[in-house]
Amino acid sequence: MPDYLPFDPRPRAPVPLPPPLSCDSQFHVFGPREVYPVRPDAAYEMPSATWQVAQKLHATLGIQRGVIVQATTYGADHTVVLDALAGLNADGPRRYLACANAAVLTERDDAYLHKLHDAGVRGARFTRGGLGISFSPAEQARAFARAKELGWYVKVQPEPGGMAAQLDAFEALDVPVLLDHMGRADPARGEADPSLVRILELFQRGNFWVMLSLSEKISKTGAPWNDVVPLAQRLIEAAPERCVWGSDWPHPVSVKQPPNEGELLELLYRFAPDAGTRRKILVDNPARFFGFESA
Repeated sequence: MPDYLPFDPRPRAPVPLPPPLSCDSQFHVFGPREVYPVRPDAAYEMPSATWQVAQKLHATLGIQRGVIVQATTYGADHTVVLDALAGLNADGPRRYLACANAAVLTERDDAYLHKLHDAGVRGARFTRGGLGISFSPAEQARAFARAKELGWYVKVQPEPGGMAAQLDAFEALDVPVLLDHMGRADPARGEADPSLVRILELFQRGNFWVMLSLSEKISKTGAPWNDVVPLAQRLIEAAPERCVWGSDWPHPVSVKQPPNEGELLELLYRFAPDAGTRRKILVDNPARFFGFESA
């Protein structure tokens, strides 16, 4: 298993703090490995990125809601997510929900899926091929059908070169679809990037959403990631009601040092200088898409 760089252990608060009930719409939890064994062919693990560390991170950032996304590290075994949901929601109204790995839709029975739903899982993520989980056409069709039966959304992780070629398999879905990481469009190509073109087309359907995340890996110029700002602003301009933000903490599979989370929130402020738009992206849109309880 390759060694990747760890997350910044000293997150700082962004200036200003985000509005109340802001949501980190994608983060992962891991470990410790003696409690949560990884699957034999896992591409990576980050055993120090526990839900307790994530809880402290969100307190520092002023984040009060979050969506845990199951890592491929554990495949269809969602014990780490179930325990994190129980811990993070122990002291009051449910402020944390989760997204399963789509492998669970083909590998586990209905009772397990309903257990996940009851705990707060509301979607299934179809991960990129290089992380070791893939589906035959028949398996994918069954996974889509089971997600719809459960009332879940479908989440799509783009390939490193962009998601344009992936979207044919998802464009006909009539459930909510969340496209991760701005489709990994190439900011250097601007409006000509094929992934951006496809996302803008799919926005017209009404059920496609996009996550503003992974700026540090999408950028071709590096920090402070100025080249990603026009890409994010184009997406926000096209569908301000269907954009959400995620930290992607703890930044799995990083070959460069991951950024401080406070910097990533401040980058979002550059994407959306208007406070009303930021509130949509951080509070209103995720509440509507994921189905958080009223304040």
